[in-house]
Amino acid sequence: MNLRRSGAIVLRQVALMRSSPTRVVPLVAWVAVDIVLWGFITRYLSALGSRGPDFTLTLLGAVLLWDFFGRIMQGVTTAFFEDVWSRNFLNLFASPITVDEYLAGLVASSVLTSMVSLVVMLALARVAFGLSLLTFGLPAAAFLGVLFLFGIALGIFASAVVLRLGPASEWLVWPIPALLSPFAAVFYPLHVLPDWMQVVALALPPAYVFEGLRAIASGRGVDGDSLLLGALLALTQIGLAAAFFSRIFRGAVRSGLLARYSAESVA
Repeated sequence: MNLRRSGAIVLRQVALMRSSPTRVVPLVAWVAVDIVLWGFITRYLSALGSRGPDFTLTLLGAVLLWDFFGRIMQGVTTAFFEDVWSRNFLNLFASPITVDEYLAGLVASSVLTSMVSLVVMLALARVAFGLSLLTFGLPAAAFLGVLFLFGIALGIFASAVVLRLGPASEWLVWPIPALLSPFAAVFYPLHVLPDWMQVVALALPPAYVFEGLRAIASGRGVDGDSLLLGALLALTQIGLAAAFFSRIFRGAVRSGLLARYSAESVA
């Protein structure tokens, strides 16, 4: 893998943001709205009874972590969409860049953009509502790491779906975090789900993260083995997603679909 070629993908995203500051606004606007909205909700719930659970830690912490996951996933897909929208995707692969190098560039771009969003979220949560990631202790790094890996896997998978079905299918990508949130048990314990939903949840790395978050809020220690299992699941899913993207790409090349890639569905 040539890191210079992957770096070129990152530089393109940086150039796009410099030339159009409106691309930067979504990095901070929606996360700011979420943190402020849920912050006041949790403040109200906490005021209802001092003996109840720590709503600031459980709910606002869950929102912060789930938004971080969403930013990671959308960082990958948006970088891919920029190439689709500008009809630049075919041009990229007229160069010596490989699929692995391209995916590495998308991941690196996602890291940069999601870090901007994370800083904004952490600053707002700390200044406005007194919540800091330090409250979670050392598990905070594990929480972010597992969500980061799963966000990358889902972003690559979603990009492959759009590559196969065409740009008109991008609307399928945006609701994915909302569709997964009930299974990931973001705002409630895993045991309240029906058995069949629990089976699905156990295949989703975020479920292990949010169970760990609630364990901290209730004064129990975090199950390190569960977080490790979540991380291994996420790494496996990255590998599967990358293999899926490569297979879709090879099929697009063989069928000539790549050359016909346009704004219309190609299914």
